Amino acid sequence: MTGALHTGLMLFSFVVVCESEPTHAGPDRAGDLHEQSKLLHLTSNWAFHLVNESLDFSGADRFCRGQFSSLVPVEDRGGVLELLQQAAHRSPVWVRDPAKAASKPLALSKQYLQFPALNFPRDSREGFARVNMSFPALSSISVCVRVQWNPEWNEVSTIFSYAAPVFTNEFQLRGQVDMQGRILLALIIHGKHLPYKASFPNDGNWHHICVTWRLSNGHWAIYVDGDKKDMGSGSDTSRNIYGDGILILGQDQDSFGGNFTEPFFGNITDLNVWNMSLETRHVRALSACSSKTQELLFSWNLEHVSSHPVVSEVQALLFCPAAVHQQMELQGCRTLQGGSDQPPLLGLTDCSDPLPFICRSSRERFLKMKQISDSQTSQPTAFMNQLMKLSNHSQAVLGQQPSGRGSLSQVSALLEVSVQALQDTQQEGLQPADMVSLIQLLSLAADVPTQPPTKETSIQELSQHFISVADSIISADNALKWQAIKEVVNGPMDVVNTIDQMVTSLSASLMAETDHMTILRPNIKLEVQQQWLQGGSRGSSESRGSSFCGPETERLTNLDCISVPNQKIQDLHNNGFHKLTLVNTWYGSLRPLFNREENITMVPTVTDGSQRYLGTVLGSSVISTTVLGDDQPLSTAVHFQLQHRVQNPTGTVYDPVCAFWDFDLNPEAGGWWNTKGCDVVSKHYGYTVCYCNHTTNFALLLQVYEAQRSPENEKALQVLTFIGCGVSLCGLLFTFILFIAVGVPKSDRTTVHKNLIVALSVAELLLMCSDWASANEAACFMVTALLHLFFMASFSWMLVEGLLLWSKVVSVNISEDRRMKLYYIIGWGLPVLIVGVTLAVSVDEYKAEDHCWLNVKTDTIWAFVGPVIFVLAVNAVVLCRVVMVTVSSARRRAKMLSPSSASKMQTFDLTWAVTRPVLILLPVLGLTWLCGVLVHLSVVVAYVFIALNALQGLYIFLVYAVYNTEVRNAIKRIKEKRKALSFTNCSQPTSFLPSQRAPITSWGRSPPTPSSPDTSETSGPPSSTSTSLVIKNESFRKESFVSFSLNPASGNQVVQLTGYKPSGC
Repeated sequence: MTGALHTGLMLFSFVVVCESEPTHAGPDRAGDLHEQSKLLHLTSNWAFHLVNESLDFSGADRFCRGQFSSLVPVEDRGGVLELLQQAAHRSPVWVRDPAKAASKPLALSKQYLQFPALNFPRDSREGFARVNMSFPALSSISVCVRVQWNPEWNEVSTIFSYAAPVFTNEFQLRGQVDMQGRILLALIIHGKHLPYKASFPNDGNWHHICVTWRLSNGHWAIYVDGDKKDMGSGSDTSRNIYGDGILILGQDQDSFGGNFTEPFFGNITDLNVWNMSLETRHVRALSACSSKTQELLFSWNLEHVSSHPVVSEVQALLFCPAAVHQQMELQGCRTLQGGSDQPPLLGLTDCSDPLPFICRSSRERFLKMKQISDSQTSQPTAFMNQLMKLSNHSQAVLGQQPSGRGSLSQVSALLEVSVQALQDTQQEGLQPADMVSLIQLLSLAADVPTQPPTKETSIQELSQHFISVADSIISADNALKWQAIKEVVNGPMDVVNTIDQMVTSLSASLMAETDHMTILRPNIKLEVQQQWLQGGSRGSSESRGSSFCGPETERLTNLDCISVPNQKIQDLHNNGFHKLTLVNTWYGSLRPLFNREENITMVPTVTDGSQRYLGTVLGSSVISTTVLGDDQPLSTAVHFQLQHRVQNPTGTVYDPVCAFWDFDLNPEAGGWWNTKGCDVVSKHYGYTVCYCNHTTNFALLLQVYEAQRSPENEKALQVLTFIGCGVSLCGLLFTFILFIAVGVPKSDRTTVHKNLIVALSVAELLLMCSDWASANEAACFMVTALLHLFFMASFSWMLVEGLLLWSKVVSVNISEDRRMKLYYIIGWGLPVLIVGVTLAVSVDEYKAEDHCWLNVKTDTIWAFVGPVIFVLAVNAVVLCRVVMVTVSSARRRAKMLSPSSASKMQTFDLTWAVTRPVLILLPVLGLTWLCGVLVHLSVVVAYVFIALNALQGLYIFLVYAVYNTEVRNAIKRIKEKRKALSFTNCSQPTSFLPSQRAPITSWGRSPPTPSSPDTSETSGPPSSTSTSLVIKNESFRKESFVSFSLNPASGNQVVQLTGYKPSGC
């Protein structure tokens, strides 16, 4: 293998990269391997690799991720220190601090800030501005300013000049336009003119410029938009910058405070001066408008600036992201330094400084990678052989590559030969080792710094080749091969991540000549579109829309689509964004690549017991969108719809869940599915519409349920429920009418019975009508709320039944009136409170989607289930207590029986003592609803549950009406009264004295009591007493009675006799 080819193949293997990273390779290969072995350290769980090539922190982190590992965390010091001692490495290395947040897309907060600026017009060469303050002698200085250069001015201009009384050209920043249209910057320090080297484009936009100088080492630097563009050290004169000078903006001072030349034309704002040399991280933070943490010598304030009359004050609208990664860079990035002769030292270093670093991967992953690399070396695959053959034509390009991080043109060449090799070996197909190598290539290509293209089509060609390679990797034909490399590669979403990175970083170059680009492959569709929100060079302020759909096919009627709402685009416009770039991608073959046996762990949706949760699977294509506002990543809400791409086997039900891939959820595994911020908008046959409040990669997860009941069983249960509710409702109505009609004596027990009957009757009537109301959304919502209210009232009165029964069993010192007030509060007040609070808290998630009842897929259902469980628990305790008391009484009665029959009678009494209260109390205590907790176990339990509760009203009618002693006595009294009145109408009484008392077989004497139904009424005065003698004449028929009444009148006892004799009527 030639040296150039070996250099090129470094990109395709972790081990090869590790062995080829030094820029200068030694002639002795064995010695090389020995030296490289020092850079590798294996423990029982981890593999640590010291990359002895210096990169900035972000580059080091991306490089490790591209090798299927990660930058070693700071807490894993043991393995790091052992590796550093083994390699005799004493300089600091990058380590990762997990406590620091990674860079995230910006939210739609205010990204633009207004600054007061000074405008230097071109129609006058006399404009200048003077900073009104006295400067001390400075051993270090930093000056930062934002400038907007007039694109029509091409001559040398002075941005600012500082002149001292003894020396005019003490410190000055100048600029001029070169032949390529760039603005070159140069410093003058102590009169020495440094070269024009730092630059920024002459595009008419605002640019942030910082210059720093330090006397101690003579180091100076020029920063443009946060990046260090030029630097140097040394000067002809080693002294401080003189004090008591004058700082002028927009003119060069040929004399102290005057004789101005080389004017500046454009706008200047945000000029700040420090008496220190700022570090790179501070400059980057200032460029992003972060707060100024260092003490200022001068802070921008137009009140402290005097200007020439031609210079006017204007307002500048500047883009200020101040993103999370800027804050991280402001604080610095973590380093670790250790050696054999010194303790480990943690530190913070400027994140842009190049340092060596350590990558960490699991031991199993490293050994698997080594196995793949060895197999490729000993027995190259067809694809690798073809790649090596084609690479001979690219030796000149590949030979220029000194390390694993190539240039844009080198990566483009590698992608081109890879695409050609894929086409040539299409019949043989890719092998697992080939897929690992190509994924590494994509990671490398996505990480290459953006550079000006060498030709107009290079960026377009790179993107085309990139997508072609990615499409070959995620082809459904490679599903089994993905399982073979799962120990090395996290999964197909690694490929998705590289596509996102590549297109986002190259979007500006891709859209340089066009506003729309589409790349279509069999498994991937990529679209990049650009809109000008504020009016631009290639577009108007009106957006063309943001909808994107997957490829059209003949058999698909509803496409996979995603869009950014128009209101969100308008918000971007209102926040001052000028350019909007949308990167949309569709992946149609990812679903088969996920392990079908590996269940996606999710909390199952609550069901009504008709289904059993089996698991969750990926059930759609993956679609993504990335929003760039003025080339800055933003996060905004999106709508998307995706088709269900799974078959529905008989007896299986799928419930779609909107989800996205969260790369930060489980970094070691490459991420996992998350549902935070995503909601289902609507469900349709074959597709689902979703809404998410952020941008990323989206998909549908289908929760799989096994149907516990067949459609025939569902229909039978529905019919039985309707019939049972009708029978139950009739029984409840008959019971209530009977209570009112027969004049059952008023008591707290009958009052509670009546309220329970009313609540349960209305609830069952609403349940029977709920199917008709489901057609109207408003009516269905109202029926749901009323069902919730009256079923809650039913259970509340069942609770009252239990409390009342408890008060009969356990002595409670509370009056009947006060007790009934408490019962009414519990029976009606508590349900109203529960329903009202539930509606106030979750009105949007209150009702189920397809029927008129509470939503069982949210926590709303607990507003019913929770109180029901509480009522059943309390009533179960009450029933147990009642049974205990009844059994105790039965035992006492049994002891009074004769010894000969005591045993037999005791067994019968004990059995009846347990059975009787259970049969009587089950319907009113609601304990039959305990079956509702078990309906998901079997369809038989569902039938039992419906039968018991649907016939609850009939059961109440039989137990509390037909076989109730009070009701039977009341009916008997009504019959006797009617018979007595009928007999009266057929007789000739001497005197008539009405009596409500039934005849008895003995004499009775009692004072009249108005409240007693057993007291006879008389026609005497209220103060008189009477004695009624009621004699049953056995010689008469049962209908004939003789009644004697003794009424004292005027001190004499008067006897009145009323005789009822049969008259043959």
